[in-house]
Amino acid sequence: MRAKFQYLSMLFFLMIQAVSSQEQPQAEVYLITCGPGSEIYSMYGHSAMRVLISEEESDLVYNWGVFDFNTPNFTWKFAKGKLSYMLGVYPYDRFLKDYFLEERWVVSQKFNLDSAQTGRLFQLLAENLKPENVKYRYNFYYDDCSSRIRDIIEKAVGDDLLYPPDRKEELQTFRNLTGEYEKRYPWIKLGIDVLIGSPGDKKATFRDRMFLPADLKNGLSQLLIRREGKMIPLLTNPVTVLDFDQPIAKNKILTSPLFVISLLLIIVIILTGLLKGKAANTILDILLFTIFSFLALMLIFANFITAHHELKWNLNILWLNPFIIICLISLILNRNWYKWFRVVFYSEVIFLALMLFLPQHFNNAFIPMIIILILRSSIRADLKWNPLTPPYLTQL
Repeated sequence: MRAKFQYLSMLFFLMIQAVSSQEQPQAEVYLITCGPGSEIYSMYGHSAMRVLISEEESDLVYNWGVFDFNTPNFTWKFAKGKLSYMLGVYPYDRFLKDYFLEERWVVSQKFNLDSAQTGRLFQLLAENLKPENVKYRYNFYYDDCSSRIRDIIEKAVGDDLLYPPDRKEELQTFRNLTGEYEKRYPWIKLGIDVLIGSPGDKKATFRDRMFLPADLKNGLSQLLIRREGKMIPLLTNPVTVLDFDQPIAKNKILTSPLFVISLLLIIVIILTGLLKGKAANTILDILLFTIFSFLALMLIFANFITAHHELKWNLNILWLNPFIIICLISLILNRNWYKWFRVVFYSEVIFLALMLFLPQHFNNAFIPMIIILILRSSIRADLKWNPLTPPYLTQL
């Protein structure tokens, strides 16, 4: 969620190993929660861990959200889900400076760890910083910069860490949880809804929700530690370090995906009634089927090639299916492959009829897109009952 280069990790690894092997200095450990940013990768916020050792004048941030833009084939590896994220360590004041410049709020909460738990935490950090462990395979829902902090605290505290029970009536899906942050970017949300498959509609448990920084903050704040027969909170009350207003979501109807695509549908309906010539209809269909073919290729890649778990089992491939690509090829080659258009027509009609019953959420803006496909594929499907079919497409 937050991109930075990794500086001097090996040096910090050697330092923390030396500290772990000697008498444990007095250390204070903090959860750092940062507000959403304006970039796509930062719109969900960020989490990090601060370790302050005053007697050694050491004040460091441990950040599991680091990746290197200079990685060979960066874009391809990111798209395939093969990009390695890593743990980076750098001074706390530098960390704050970046968020100040980006005008993002930062909240700090101290962990109520005793000396033994702090010692185990240092050992775990040293283990994380080993060259063979410093990198990890990122998973948006289950293994990211926030969930890594949850996991390391669980290991440091052990069985004395107590979770509240899940309340089934309060569980939300992963898609709904992330959707709260995507409201400010409706077109990005549309793209995410195209790409996120059925895993996004799984209910997230109390613990699962901590993949989001704000939910990590709220969730860990509810946890208790059993200590000497008493229950104490895992985290102290939050302290605001940087205070900036949260960006407000402004829903502009005239630029929303549903309105714009519905307007496009109206234009396509009007053009369908007006255009009678073969060339004009072919140009219109090549344009439309090129757009839908690109989306279909994206879904093929997401379902069968990428390693991103959340993109698998995507039922959008039922309406953005590979048959659309075949139809585009027939248009480019000027072939009347009406049977493939018929397959697309019936697949779109069936999907639209079953949309509400399928185990996946679908964006409302998909509906006018599906109707466009139904309309234009029906014209070239040689359906005898369709009065819109031009004479030059009728099979003799």
